[in-house]
Order: sequence, then structure tokens, then C-alpha cells
Amino acid sequence: MFARFDKMSKTFTKYGKEISMAVKAGGINPDTNAKLRVIIGNAKSANMPKDRIEAAIKRSSNKDTSNYEEIAYEAMCLKGVGLIIETATDNPTRTVANIRMHLNRGGGELSKSGSLDFAFDRKSIFIIQTEGINVEELEFELIDAGLEEIEVEENEMVLTSSFENFGNMQKALETKGVSIVSAEFQRIPTALVSLTEEEKLQVEKLMDKLEEDDDVQTVYSNMA
Repeated sequence: MFARFDKMSKTFTKYGKEISMAVKAGGINPDTNAKLRVIIGNAKSANMPKDRIEAAIKRSSNKDTSNYEEIAYEAMCLKGVGLIIETATDNPTRTVANIRMHLNRGGGELSKSGSLDFAFDRKSIFIIQTEGINVEELEFELIDAGLEEIEVEENEMVLTSSFENFGNMQKALETKGVSIVSAEFQRIPTALVSLTEEEKLQVEKLMDKLEEDDDVQTVYSNMA
């Protein structure tokens, strides 16, 4: 029960930071701030209460609140498994020190920025509801917006496009009146590294420790 509460609290903190960055970049009105509009949708999908979302927006509009910076750190661990650690921080010195500590304890080490560019493709991932939608027609209509792939999963569709086409895809879906369940960037491994079960547990333990850090938003790996 406590673990579930901690995970939910971490998720709400993550969206609180994303809301803060979106508000400071584009204002408090989701009708005119497309990035904020998407983040609010994602937060709702994660069951973040409406009052917490509204409080985060209000708090973010205060000039005295912290300014968060998005920084991605790259690391290597067992048998060449690569990690990309995405953070949102108001104190990069603290953040990198904590990440280095977790890596040292878990058998990993920081790498130079860009050293894992070959290992991951950054993609825009949209999840929409399938009800009332013709998949073939939608696929044809979204090609110009940069659609690369559609996967149908029960009552939802997963749409993939390039990182650069996030805004184009969002605009195209909204113009068509398609309800976006969630929209986010993901880092997709270009190849997977195989490990023994014992080695997997070691990497997973390290990733868990990193994800528990208050400054860490998401940790990606290319572990099979």
C-alpha cells in the first residue's frame, strides 16, 4: 500500500514539474498553451486530482516559484547496458551528484553527453481512443503530420511519429477532433542488450533507485 502511494506521489510530482515548465514557457491558459494542454491530459490519465492540477498551474504562475530545467544524463552499466536519465531540476549540481552516487553504488558510471545517441531513437507517442475511428482513413490523413506507425490495442491506438513532429501530430489530431488519451516523448532502444536474470535484477535495482530520486522524471534502458 505504501509503495503504491509513493509511486502515485512521485507521478503527481513529475506532472507538477512538467506543468510548471509549460506554464512558465507559454502561460496558464491551456487553450492557448498546447504543451500545457497535453500535460494536463496526461496528468488526468494518471488519475491526478483536478484540484492538484489546478493548484500546480496556480503555483507555477507565481514568479517566486522554482524554475525547473530539463537535463538528460547518460550512463553505462553492466555489459554495455545504456541508461538515459531524464531530470527536471532547479539545482543541477545537486542532481548530478545524486545520480553519480546512485550509479557508483549500483555498478554504473556517467557517460559523455551524446554517447548514447546511437542506442535510442526519440519518438513522439500518442495514445487515442479507437471508438468511431476508421484506422485506414486516419493513417492516410496523418501521413502529412509525420505518422510513422499505428498499433491498435483493444480500445486504444498508439501512434508513433518522430520527436520533431510532436506539434504537427498534436495539431492534426486536435483539428480532427480526436480525443488524445496521452501524448509524450519516449526513447526507443535501437537494439537490446541481453543479460542473465541476476544481472537484470541488478540493473533494475539501479533504475529503481534512480527513479526514486526527486529530480528524476524517467529512466530509459536498452536492456532486453
